[in-house]
Amino acid sequence: MRTHWYTPWIYVIPALFVLMFFLIYPSVNTLIISFFGPHSEKFVGFANYIYCFTNEVMLTAFRNNLLWVALFVPVTVFLGLIMAVMLDRVRYESVVKSIIFMPMAISFVGAGVIWKFVYSYRPIGSEQIGVLNAFLSFLGAQPIPWLIERPWLNNICLIIVGIWIWTGFCLVILSASYKGIPRELLEAARVDGANELRIFWKIILPLMKPTVAVVSTTMFINVLKVFDIVYVMTNGGFSTEVIANRMYKEMFIFQNYGRASAIAILLLLFIIPMIIINVQRFREQEAIR
Repeated sequence: MRTHWYTPWIYVIPALFVLMFFLIYPSVNTLIISFFGPHSEKFVGFANYIYCFTNEVMLTAFRNNLLWVALFVPVTVFLGLIMAVMLDRVRYESVVKSIIFMPMAISFVGAGVIWKFVYSYRPIGSEQIGVLNAFLSFLGAQPIPWLIERPWLNNICLIIVGIWIWTGFCLVILSASYKGIPRELLEAARVDGANELRIFWKIILPLMKPTVAVVSTTMFINVLKVFDIVYVMTNGGFSTEVIANRMYKEMFIFQNYGRASAIAILLLLFIIPMIIINVQRFREQEAIR
């Protein structure tokens, strides 16, 4: 069948149009709005970006996002990796994995509500309805204001919620990678006298390194966009503000579209390197195949 030079474009143009309309145009428009004032009427130059790097609340948001990255990413990947290896030997592996993955089936808003009750605090002398503080009261200890105690305890409590949700995702992806390792290779190492820890460091981890890297960058991207948990549990109060939640407030509460757009552009700039790293790793894997 004879084809013309324009035949491939007939199939590509609809996809390019969708890409332009839903991705490129909104990004360019957001960039333009970021140089204007609250109602996109007055040109203010880089004032919105200067605000992002000088305002105390924004600096707190950057600090908290760094804390999320430093704790959330390594813990979720580490727990997912360890459980992927250990659960492979459990008799009811699929059942256990389903239970661990179950938080992913809950909306992040729902998870925030659940954990807000877990961390619930009432003044000393009042009946504690939060699980943690009720347990502390049962032991005779004083209740702790988990979501109020700043600046580290409340942020760590929020990060724990994120870890609880996303560990199951890491487990499933890493478990699939682990099952792709030839069992003959592991058995040969055991026959040669290697213990399980040495097998993990010298064989399992190097072979799973590409998948671990992809999962890590995915978690990094997710943690930069974290919003639901913070919005539901503290709404950024008590020094728990994060970048995405601040963007929401500037857009829908303060109606400062310029600042909200500037924050959105900064988030995009932070995420782009991770996307590039993922694409490069996919290309490397395809080249190996």
